[in-house]
Amino acid sequence: MSSSQRTEVGRYKWIDDWIVVPDTAGARANGRTHGVVVSADGRILIFHQATPAVLVYSGKGTLLASWGDYPGAHGMALVEEDGVEYLWLTDQERCTVVKTTLNGEVVATLPPPPLVHPAYREKRYVPTWVAVNETRIGGNGDVWVADGYGAHVVHGFDRHGNHLHTLDGTEGAGRYRFPHGVWFGLRQGSPQLYVADRSNARVQIYDPEGNFVRCFGEGFLTNPDMFSACGDLMLVPELRARLTLLDADDRPIARIGANDAVAREPGWPNDRRLLEAGKFNSPHAAAADAHGNIYVVEWITGGRVVKLEKLPADPDDNGPRNAARLHPQS
Repeated sequence: MSSSQRTEVGRYKWIDDWIVVPDTAGARANGRTHGVVVSADGRILIFHQATPAVLVYSGKGTLLASWGDYPGAHGMALVEEDGVEYLWLTDQERCTVVKTTLNGEVVATLPPPPLVHPAYREKRYVPTWVAVNETRIGGNGDVWVADGYGAHVVHGFDRHGNHLHTLDGTEGAGRYRFPHGVWFGLRQGSPQLYVADRSNARVQIYDPEGNFVRCFGEGFLTNPDMFSACGDLMLVPELRARLTLLDADDRPIARIGANDAVAREPGWPNDRRLLEAGKFNSPHAAAADAHGNIYVVEWITGGRVVKLEKLPADPDDNGPRNAARLHPQS
């Protein structure tokens, strides 16, 4: 769809194809939009599998810059250190993890972990996402990496790149199946590590030392990809195929663009004839800006970026503040 299409979705306005990914040979052949973050000054950065891999947009959807050679562009995380923002990027083809400035300068490369877990006898290391226990939330700067497409483990490093931990889920609710995304959140009074145990349809949570704390999601999540904050809410894009919003106690209060049946259609996720305004196809990552607008990128050839524009609160609605209704009509 080349033109913007808008429908009302709860308290958000759905803006389909909010931006158009640059028309390059790589974008046409692949171009899957895998990561998205919003900088403090309101720029929207998108990580997609084409060159250049990082696309930088204004809040109005104008392409401001592009950079980076990451053929396996996958996870993108934004962190802040001493008032300066950086990106952590994973490349699933090169199996690398790098830290960059918002302009693309590589300032650190995380070494691969020791491959001593028994799963590495048959699997390789394929990093998919990064989470940092940031000092701005009371953390110590440790870096955690999800090996979501390789051995299905999560590795912890100190801020200097020294390997500390390997988690595989057996210390918690059970062995991971595609631990796709990781995130540090300050949601229970102290930093906690969230692991999106995607194919087990659950989230496993740990303290900063890697000790299991709790698990949730079974019964109401289907395929959690990653996590992102939206005020007091948490965004959880689910691959098949919706955006779930959780309250401060990690309880589901909204689902937007639910389209579970599409994943059973022949040609999913890459057949663009399956796309519908007001419904998701294959959400892979999400981020919110300071105004409560939400940006969702999807795993589909050529990419898809949807903007959910925050609408004024409905005075007749007594539901949770700043939340979409649980079953919005498209």
